Amino acid sequence: MCRIFGFRSVLDSHVHRSLLDADNALAVQSERHPDGWGVAYYVAGSPHLVRAAGTAMSDHLFHRVSGVVTSQTVLAHIRKATQGDLHALNCHPFQYGRWVMAHNGDVPGFNDIRDELLSHVGSRYRPFLLGETDSEVIFLVFMTHLAKLVDPTRRGTPVESVVDALRSTVATVRQVADGRPGFTPALLSLVVTDGELMVAHQGGRSLHWTSYKVGCSERDACAFFSPECEAPTRTGYVNHLIVSSEPLQGENVWVELSPGDVVAVDTFMRLHHFPSPDQATSPTVPCAASAC
Repeated sequence: MCRIFGFRSVLDSHVHRSLLDADNALAVQSERHPDGWGVAYYVAGSPHLVRAAGTAMSDHLFHRVSGVVTSQTVLAHIRKATQGDLHALNCHPFQYGRWVMAHNGDVPGFNDIRDELLSHVGSRYRPFLLGETDSEVIFLVFMTHLAKLVDPTRRGTPVESVVDALRSTVATVRQVADGRPGFTPALLSLVVTDGELMVAHQGGRSLHWTSYKVGCSERDACAFFSPECEAPTRTGYVNHLIVSSEPLQGENVWVELSPGDVVAVDTFMRLHHFPSPDQATSPTVPCAASAC
């Protein structure tokens, strides 16, 4: 089982503590997930991606990258391999243009259905498949679904389009993979970002999110401080969204997603919660205190 950390904020922030310093930081968790790591961070709207096959805790490069990264958007992943060799090309996140994705889960018996899943990847994206994992194919299936709804190269993608593409991707994978005798259902917890929005889907592996703290230690010095920093949002807007496979220690107040749930921030940092289609009874609107 892999681990994911996603961070989206209105201001450039260091993620050193979340990746290195906390008692259950991503580097610490890598001792149980030793098969590779990757960090994507955005500078001037463009993703910078560093990946390596090895244990993050003992990798000097991971410590160096984690120590210098200051960004409004970060997506990090540590890998416990289920599909594909131990190689940097098989490490997450995966990237196409401005878009990056990380996956926590598994498609059992992937090699048996790889070609069928690849048939759902558009010809535009198929040449960019470099590794051997189910996760990279899932990412390219997502890009294919997204391109049916919007132009992925343009900024300002509506968050609803990303959620629709993500759920169509999950449905595609489940249609191909699930229900085969002798195989358990696919596990498809996914986090995707273009540097402006961030969307997280709980697909069978745990995901937690937070948008505020018990108390912000920088409240008197931060120019962006607002009531939403220390309480559930009443306006629908937040100053940050953090998504993690497990709650990280510190001041943040964490909420666990249920299977099928999606949490997201759009380009304007409006917080959205999309319940599982099995639970939803009305159209989803930006989060307010009563909704999230």
